[in-house]
Amino acid sequence: MAGNREFFYRRLHSLLGVIPVGVFLLQHLVVNHFATRGEQAFNDAAHFMESLPFRIVLELFIIFIPLYFHAIYGVYIAFTSKNNVNQYGYFRNWMFYLQRISGIITLIFVTWHVWETRIQAAFGEEVNFSLMADILSNPFMVAFYIIGVVSTTFHFANGLWSFLVSWGITMSPRSQRISTYVTLAIFVALSYVGVAAILAFV
Repeated sequence: MAGNREFFYRRLHSLLGVIPVGVFLLQHLVVNHFATRGEQAFNDAAHFMESLPFRIVLELFIIFIPLYFHAIYGVYIAFTSKNNVNQYGYFRNWMFYLQRISGIITLIFVTWHVWETRIQAAFGEEVNFSLMADILSNPFMVAFYIIGVVSTTFHFANGLWSFLVSWGITMSPRSQRISTYVTLAIFVALSYVGVAAILAFV
């Protein structure tokens, strides 16, 4: 019974990392990237997202509950799992190790980012270009945000590779090798989008 529960939790953890958390990450990066088009473009995009009907319900049940289940259970996995050299090989073990490290960094970053934006919005602060520019006026915060975004995009892209394997989509060595290249390309592309948005606020 305990084994079945563990299997279910790991599958749910993997699924939530892609849907809905991964989908939200993509949407969030796209909205932030509007900053590269100027202050008004970003404010318009942010206002559109804030004006969605049932936004609080959507954020709670589509974003925050799945996100923090994925994060908390991910921390459990990070501190209980061990590398398996014979099963995965040298490169994939490094990816597995970096997945655990990036997960911890991502959790810290996302929690801080939520505090600086969504929680402050609940206290009456307007989440707009000026708020982000003020946060990123500190060089330390620029570095922290870049590390956080790159860690998050890596965690998503590499987690996508694991998702494809664990759900039986890429079973052969060739399909796993192809998905490695695809997910690395996704990591590079999303990192570019995220870092470009950060620099647009500076």
